[in-house]
Amino acid sequence: MRRSFAVAVLIAALGAAPAHAVDLGSALKALGVDKKASLGGTRVGQGLKEALRVGVDRAVQLAGKKDGYLGNSAIKIAMPEKLRLAEGLMRKVGLGGQVDQLVLSMNRSAEAAAPHARDIFIDAITDMSIEDAEGLLKGGDTAATDYFRRKSSARLAEVYRPVVARTMSQYGVTAQYQALMAKYQALPLARRLPLPSIEDYTVNKALDGLYTVLGQEERRIRVDPGARATALLKEVFAS
Repeated sequence: MRRSFAVAVLIAALGAAPAHAVDLGSALKALGVDKKASLGGTRVGQGLKEALRVGVDRAVQLAGKKDGYLGNSAIKIAMPEKLRLAEGLMRKVGLGGQVDQLVLSMNRSAEAAAPHARDIFIDAITDMSIEDAEGLLKGGDTAATDYFRRKSSARLAEVYRPVVARTMSQYGVTAQYQALMAKYQALPLARRLPLPSIEDYTVNKALDGLYTVLGQEERRIRVDPGARATALLKEVFAS
């Protein structure tokens, strides 16, 4: 019973011991789980899921606000790599404004799509099994984020695509991209470096950015007791 409780609390805390800790016994002692447990398994399970919801909510809020992508160098969506190789030349021939507008619109599309991820993540939390929980315990600093990536990426891509397409339409991205592609095709390297679909590129980068922020929030919950702000989490961690 005590071992099961320790497992659940450790996952609920997403690793309350310092990030450098490698000894399970020390981690358990840091959480105080060597003391007699006062909470039932169901209550602790609720704490686990609430911890994950806290991380999801923070990640979605951070990524989904204005400049959540554009103003965050870690997840800002830049020009497609192959087009980036020609970006300097395009700026020299007066296409800098179009390049900047394309970058702005891709990031605004990602910001608009981020809030739609919350319900999908919550569904993944609800469906979490005991085996899933054990996997999170044995995993690394971003075990929960990796779990969400496995469980949710395909569904998120489906949800993101129409949102990205709609936002890009508002910014006239398709026309901008086609204009840039026409200029790009005139460059000598165009045949060797064909360009990707702008919508596919933006959706993929938007998801990568969301998982990056979610991973940062997971690490924060692992090492910072102040990140566990709800009454239930405090109750679970105090036991």
